[in-house]
Amino acid sequence: MPATTDLPTRGQPIAKGDSAPDFTLMTQNREEWTLSQALENGDVALCFYPMDFSPVCSTEMKCVNEEFDAWHDKGVQVVGVSCDSFFVHRAWAESLGLKQTLLADMHRAVSKAYGFYWPDLNISTRGTVLVGKGDDGKPVVRWVQSREISNAMDLNDLLAEIA
Repeated sequence: MPATTDLPTRGQPIAKGDSAPDFTLMTQNREEWTLSQALENGDVALCFYPMDFSPVCSTEMKCVNEEFDAWHDKGVQVVGVSCDSFFVHRAWAESLGLKQTLLADMHRAVSKAYGFYWPDLNISTRGTVLVGKGDDGKPVVRWVQSREISNAMDLNDLLAEIA
């Protein structure tokens, strides 16, 4: 199962206008998911979060799930990214009834490349990155929000950005 394991690491969250590193990770269904392929269908919101089954992460992903159709109608695919395994993602998605794709960054390469890595706990921090295609057709960051670990995403902020 090919997954991206080596990307340049950032010490700070990626910024608006930066090139977005392309990557492939496994979904909760053990399927390959590649950013550049997903961008063929519209923008992608990458929601980095620390851990499945934790209170704030569960609240955040349930809110994303509740607005799933609104994202889809705006042409945006919202995916969760954490360092948990695809096995844990699947159990969590099933327990909460989540529709969105959850990506297993088990090598931490994507979290580090996007600047959302918490080395003290070896997990992702919390943040959202809206990625689209640039004029050259390559992934580019359209919007970024980095949050404290205890603060869930305000869906209205992202919806306003893609309105």
